[in-house]
Amino acid sequence: MGAIHKVEVIANVASGSVGKTAPDEIEALLAEFGLKTSVRAPETSDLISCLRAAVDAAPDLLIILAGDGTARAAAEMCGPDGPMIAPLPGGTMNMLPHAVYGVTTWQQALKAALETGQERLIGGGEIDGHKFMVAAILGSPALWAPAREAARVGQARKAWVNARLALRRAFSGRLRYILDSDPPEKAEALVFMCPLTSRVLSDDAAALEAAALDVRDTAAAFRLGFHALTGDWRAAPGVEVEPCRRAHIWAARPIPAILDGETVRLKAMADVRYLPKVARILAIPKAA
Repeated sequence: MGAIHKVEVIANVASGSVGKTAPDEIEALLAEFGLKTSVRAPETSDLISCLRAAVDAAPDLLIILAGDGTARAAAEMCGPDGPMIAPLPGGTMNMLPHAVYGVTTWQQALKAALETGQERLIGGGEIDGHKFMVAAILGSPALWAPAREAARVGQARKAWVNARLALRRAFSGRLRYILDSDPPEKAEALVFMCPLTSRVLSDDAAALEAAALDVRDTAAAFRLGFHALTGDWRAAPGVEVEPCRRAHIWAARPIPAILDGETVRLKAMADVRYLPKVARILAIPKAA
């Protein structure tokens, strides 16, 4: 890893796992390592514009203390040739931070990254221009994400309405898909895991782990929508897992999806492909 001199920080203090004291805490922690930084703590509505300004400042390291959507947006903006990213756990699911640093606090993750971190160029996937580095879930399990978010912020009525909507729409239409050059198939849901988190592929595999699921009960769809990285669905009957570089998916209506923890609505026809270079991450050794 090259020397780090210029550091930019995006901190979403509106997140319950971040808090108003986070900017001062992170500045003090970085000072212990002799690093001066510019900390931006924008309102939620200004997150992306502030993120763009932080990337344009061309830092050696861009620290993201926010949710999965902001971390994914940072990776898209930086790309493989832009600033190196340290995605800290500052959201609900924290899929990318947990994949990079393990399940820990943002303070512990940042300290470990600064002490033992190494630059790592990671691959991932892309769906119609949307990149992901951890996992993509397509189909009915993704419908539960709005209910999850409403429940997280204490909006009980909204969570109930979204849950009822998800329940009505679940299992109402199956996905058709083609993996690489395989024959067309049908499934209730598709999961694409990146090499960063796949339990089947090696870290340097030039493919995604693709799994087709027939999620035939509400509890299973709810569980997959909330816990995308749990391994129980892989052992379920009828689940087929295989490496995949390209996939074509279509359905009768727009396809709900979760990309690295963020809800995205795709068109009724979508293409998935593996990307060997998505972004540079300040990662810690796996042994750590």
